[in-house]
Amino acid sequence: MTATALEPRAGRRCHNALNPLHSVVYFAPEYDDMLAALGLERGAMAYFAGRAAPLGGVTAGTVAATFYNFNHAIIAPVVPRAWDLASPAAVIDARLRIADAVLTRLLGPDVLASDDLAEAARLALRAAGACTREARPLYAANAELPVPERPHLALWHAATLLREHRGDGHLAALAIAGLDGIEALVTHTATGKGFNPRFVQRSRGWSPEDWAAAQDRLRDRGLLDAEGELTGRGVELRREVEVMTDRLDRAPYERLGAEGVERLTAVAGAVVGRVLAGGGFPQRYFGKA
Repeated sequence: MTATALEPRAGRRCHNALNPLHSVVYFAPEYDDMLAALGLERGAMAYFAGRAAPLGGVTAGTVAATFYNFNHAIIAPVVPRAWDLASPAAVIDARLRIADAVLTRLLGPDVLASDDLAEAARLALRAAGACTREARPLYAANAELPVPERPHLALWHAATLLREHRGDGHLAALAIAGLDGIEALVTHTATGKGFNPRFVQRSRGWSPEDWAAAQDRLRDRGLLDAEGELTGRGVELRREVEVMTDRLDRAPYERLGAEGVERLTAVAGAVVGRVLAGGGFPQRYFGKA
């Protein structure tokens, strides 16, 4: 099939199938354990340092800008102090060891040695080769890192590139929609997808008062109703954000073509199924509860 045959949401489905292979590391005990062994504090410091390390020894402002929906007030106490405890290079090395440990534990030797996993790595890397650096700081920083040799780590690296490429574009779409960081969280959790509001509010450093104020601003715009649910206008705005995100993220999947995207979605989905079955994502963090 030609690239023009790619269905509009095919890239989004492929991203959704592949992304958990990257993000599972943040929920794993190995993440805090291995970064704490470098001298970093568990929790916020470990998370921000681990994800921001490819950017170098950046400031709290850079992390707030590139992560978008975290309160600067919870970043500032730990960044750039983290870089006095562990260099960005040491953190980058550690997070690859973390990915190795987590995926080895959750997938098992048969999946790690499988032809399907190796194929998924090849397809994902090929897709990532069509990503662009312009206005995509987190993707561009990760794109400077070498591709690991072992297939499961090459797949994790490719999943990271594709995640950050889409994420950088998504932030542009949110900004165009006029949604600041906390408003993006409120509207996303109101869809009932992803993390539950209480976990998001706490982990992103927003107070109940911050959350309520954001809800009020969104009600003033006609995007939320009195119960905190999306109105028709709110649903449409979130749809527009996702459509623009799809458009900005189309190039990697056009490179694969429809058949390649379908194959990567299927193979990555099966691998992620093993991750989910192994308890990689605690369910208490998800849903609207």
